Amino acid sequence: MLQAGMNSFKNRLLLVTLVALVSPACSGNNENSHTTATTFVSPPPRQVLQAVSRPSKQITAKPDDPKKQVDPAKPLMIFNFVDKTEFHGDSPVVIDFSLANAKLKGDGGEYRVRYIVDDEEMKWIDSWEDIVLTGWTTGKHTIRLELIGPDGWPYRNGDYNIETRELTVVK
Repeated sequence: MLQAGMNSFKNRLLLVTLVALVSPACSGNNENSHTTATTFVSPPPRQVLQAVSRPSKQITAKPDDPKKQVDPAKPLMIFNFVDKTEFHGDSPVVIDFSLANAKLKGDGGEYRVRYIVDDEEMKWIDSWEDIVLTGWTTGKHTIRLELIGPDGWPYRNGDYNIETRELTVVK
């Protein structure tokens, strides 16, 4: 008797499966019909900057804005960024800075320069050199440059030593 009940159950299950397979719900002009399509969208291109160092002119920093406060006897860094703020995608962007009253670790001193592009991972400059960045994606970008003191914190000198520049990369 149990065997007959199982056969009956199997037959009903087979019938339900066949009805589901033959169902016209996914075809025709039925307003409840639907079609599912899967599309793979690649992520936007990720910016991967290449940084190459080159010798710097090593010009002594002098305050360049009379409106900014500064103590000329304390360590001073100035971000010498080009006047243009629009670059072509294949153009290099140079991080150039001037120093006064401070020596970088790689040059026998206690200070470091830190740069951060677009709030990404911070990078370090331990010798007074220019950094040439290539590999920019189109759009707006920021570069933040900071003079870091012997204690590992940004060394403030009035309105100097922490500077941010904005630029736009076009095709």
